[in-house]
Amino acid sequence: MNMWEIFKMSTAALRGNKLRSLLTALGIIIGVGAVIAMISIGQGASKDISDRISSMGSNLIMVMPMRGTELTLSDAQDLLDRVSSISNVVPSISTNVTAKWQNTNYDTTAEGANQDYPSVRNVNVKSGRFITEQEVKNRARVAVIGQTIVEELFPFSSPVGEEIVVNGQSFSIIGILEEKGSSMGTNSDDTILIPITTAQRLIGTTQINSIYLKAKSADVAELAVAHITAIFEQKHKREDTVRVSSQDELLETINSNTQTFTIMLGAIAGISLLVGGIGIMNIMLVSVTERTREIGIRKALGAKKNAILSQFIVESVLLSVSGGLLGIAMGIGIAKLVSTFSGMTTVLSPISILVSFLFAFAVGIFFGVYPAYKAANLDPIVALRHE
Repeated sequence: MNMWEIFKMSTAALRGNKLRSLLTALGIIIGVGAVIAMISIGQGASKDISDRISSMGSNLIMVMPMRGTELTLSDAQDLLDRVSSISNVVPSISTNVTAKWQNTNYDTTAEGANQDYPSVRNVNVKSGRFITEQEVKNRARVAVIGQTIVEELFPFSSPVGEEIVVNGQSFSIIGILEEKGSSMGTNSDDTILIPITTAQRLIGTTQINSIYLKAKSADVAELAVAHITAIFEQKHKREDTVRVSSQDELLETINSNTQTFTIMLGAIAGISLLVGGIGIMNIMLVSVTERTREIGIRKALGAKKNAILSQFIVESVLLSVSGGLLGIAMGIGIAKLVSTFSGMTTVLSPISILVSFLFAFAVGIFFGVYPAYKAANLDPIVALRHE
């Protein structure tokens, strides 16, 4: 008996119990679908975060205060004066505000910035101009707004030159930022940029939240990080005063964390594949019992052990492979639905799809061997007596 005949017999046997075959393959379908969906969501989250960090600027270094440390504008200027490997410094502070134009109110975020913000944070002005150094010194009430603010408050007119009220204070709109879009639930266009000194006065503080610096090149970024850390330790006479992170370091940490998370999700989903394999073995054992007399007749007519063994293994593999194919379709569908309805980025990896399919194939062989071996080794005399 050749493999084509064995394949036809196996297919006919499975078609004879369509519902049972479908329910048996369900564990594989869910397992493969879950693996593909979880990995695509995890890789999508990693891509989203990486893109967001990359969009913040190149050769970027971030300084965040730790407990007991306060950052000020003088700290930012001190870094610019003392660290030769950096080219620009942008002190930053932000707060939630209510913006008003005519009779329309909109809740958004106001962020303090200086004249170097566009080059350090990788933003461009679409219309108008950006904040100048003189406006920072004079605490001018000028604002550069994101595209979301334009859509919410100025849907039918150009806002440049208009007056906008932010937390009760009037600001002149001098520019509109180019659209950057959203990622990980954060809308980069939903912001109002005002001079850093004006933002401090608006909030009522002399502190800043963070300092962004641009290294002169990627080669000196780590050197700059070490120099900045040493300056703050010397200034405060203790360690752990600030957290200084380069862009590459931040990306590496985040990618490592999301990769671990993705592997965990994939492993959890993979358990259902094993459960599906156990289900296949269970049903194949039931099938051997139900078809004991049939096996005895075939052996009495001269069927060899290998033919019986091959038929049951092929049946097991057909169940797992068909379940794997349906699971791939299910996983791709879930990933698309998540992306469409939640706005999350999902990344369908051909490698994860291939590995999931091959794993389903291997499950079919592994969990089909014992039932097939049991069927092949039935005593034909005992099998013929079976009712």
